[in-house]
Amino acid sequence: MPMPPPKASTEGPRDRQVFHEMGQIVRALEANGPAGPDDLAKEVGAPYWEKDRFDRALSFAVADGLVTRGTDGLLHPV
Repeated sequence: MPMPPPKASTEGPRDRQVFHEMGQIVRALEANGPAGPDDLAKEVGAPYWEKDRFDRALSFAVADGLVTRGTDGLLHPV
């Protein structure tokens, strides 16, 4: 009897590059302090990344507890 398929995941598969991008986000926040998403994207050079890579990496960083969103709308390192 075949095995059932794996459960659907709410997050897509992570590749090595997204871990690097998450690290860039965290290091930028640690070095420069809290920032809004648009400013943070500029700090890490996200305009030169592939489409949607910044949003994906930021979402993973928040989900993993590496970055928090403040009530002021700024992103803070943990």
